[in-house]
Amino acid sequence: MHICILGAGVIGVTSAWRLLQAGHRITLVDALPQAGSGASLGNGAQLSYSYVAPLADPSVWSQWPHYLFSSASPLTLRPQADWAQWRWLLQFLAACNGRRTQRTTHELLQLAFFSRDQLSALRAALPFEFHHRVAGKLVMFDDPGKLEGARRQVALQAELGSQQSVLDAAHCFEIEPALAGSERHWSGGVYTPSEEVGDCALFCRGLLATMQTRPDFRFAHSQPVSRPNIRNGTLQSVIAGDEELQADAFVLALGADSPAFARQAGFALPIYPLKGYSITVPLQDPTPQSAPQVSITDLSRKIVYARLGECLRVAGRVELVGRDRRIPPRAIAELVQGVRELFPAHADWPDTAALAPWTGFRPATPTGVPIIGRSPLPNLYLNVGHGALGWTLACGSAALLVDQIAGRPSAIDTAPFQL
Repeated sequence: MHICILGAGVIGVTSAWRLLQAGHRITLVDALPQAGSGASLGNGAQLSYSYVAPLADPSVWSQWPHYLFSSASPLTLRPQADWAQWRWLLQFLAACNGRRTQRTTHELLQLAFFSRDQLSALRAALPFEFHHRVAGKLVMFDDPGKLEGARRQVALQAELGSQQSVLDAAHCFEIEPALAGSERHWSGGVYTPSEEVGDCALFCRGLLATMQTRPDFRFAHSQPVSRPNIRNGTLQSVIAGDEELQADAFVLALGADSPAFARQAGFALPIYPLKGYSITVPLQDPTPQSAPQVSITDLSRKIVYARLGECLRVAGRVELVGRDRRIPPRAIAELVQGVRELFPAHADWPDTAALAPWTGFRPATPTGVPIIGRSPLPNLYLNVGHGALGWTLACGSAALLVDQIAGRPSAIDTAPFQL
C-alpha cells in the first residue's frame, strides 16, 4: 500500500519508518527543507519516560491567578478572538481534577514505557549518532509544600511501574554536583535514574537518511500541505506545494498545523499550540562540578536542562498566544537567567545570538493524551496531539499506528488514544 505521511517532525518520521518496515511504499512530505525542523528542532531533549505528570492537574485551580496576572509566571495566556482557544481552555480546566489526572498519568506511562522499548530496539538496529544517553533526571523543587505534593505523584507512578526517589537537596547535590553551585534554595527533588536524553532533530535526520537509501521511500521536502481533496467521503489526494500527492492512505502528523487540515477535511481536533522557547548553551567548562550530567527540570519555572554533547539545551515556558512566531527578548532572558542561577560557570557569552534562540509550538490536547488511529475519513489516520512529550512518545506512537493500520492488536490498549 502507498501511504503518504503529512509532516516530517519526529512523529511523522518515526511513523514513516515503522510503515516502511511493515512493507508499505512511503511518501513523507513537509513544508521545510529538512526533517525535524519544526517543534522537534529545539525541544528540551529529555526522554522523560517515568515522569509524565500532565499539565492539567488540580493545582492549576489554585495557581490560576498567578498564571494570569504575575509577570513571573512561566505560563502566559493571551486571549484571542478564537473559539478554538477558548474551547481548548474550557476542556483543559475540566481535565484539572484528580480522577482525570490519575487516568492521564496511567495512559501516558503505558505509552511512554512502550515507546522506550521501541526506541531501544531501533537504536540496536540503526546505531546512528544523536547524542543519546541514559542520563537520569532530577525534577527540582524550591517549595517544600510542592515537594510533598510530588510524593503523591511518585507514589501513583510507582504503582504503575516507575522507579523514582524523593530526595532532600543534599542528596540531589550528590547525584548532580553541578547543582551545588546554584543560587537557588532547593527543598529537594525527584530522581529517576533511568531517564534518557537525545537530540531530537539529529534523530529525525539520521532516521531520514536511512530511509532515503530505500527505493520505496520518497521525501517531498519544501512542500507545504495546503488542502485535502475529498470525494465520496474518502481522502483522494492532498495539495502540497505545486504537487498533488495521491496515495491509498494518509497519516496526519502536522503537529500544531493538524487542526487546520482537519477542519478542511470536515472534522475537528481538540488540539491547541503551546508555545515554548529554547537556547543551546556551549559549555565553557565540561567538568562535572560545573556542567550537569543529569537532566534537570526546574518545576516552578518550567525550565528543563539537558546536556547534548558539549552543549546544554535549555527550554521552557508554556504560552497560549495563538501562532505568534516572534521570539521576545523577555522569553530568552528568562532562560539565560535560569542558566546563570543554576550553572553560573556557563553564563558568559558574547551575545544571545550565540545561544541559537528558538521557538516552537507543542500540539497539545486538553488532557495531554495524544490522538493515534483512525479519523472520520476511512483512509486518513491520525498521529497528533503529543504536546511536550512528542520526543518521548514518538516511537511508541508510531508502533501503535502501524498496528491500527494493519488491523491487528497492539501491545498496549489503544482505546485511550482514539479521537
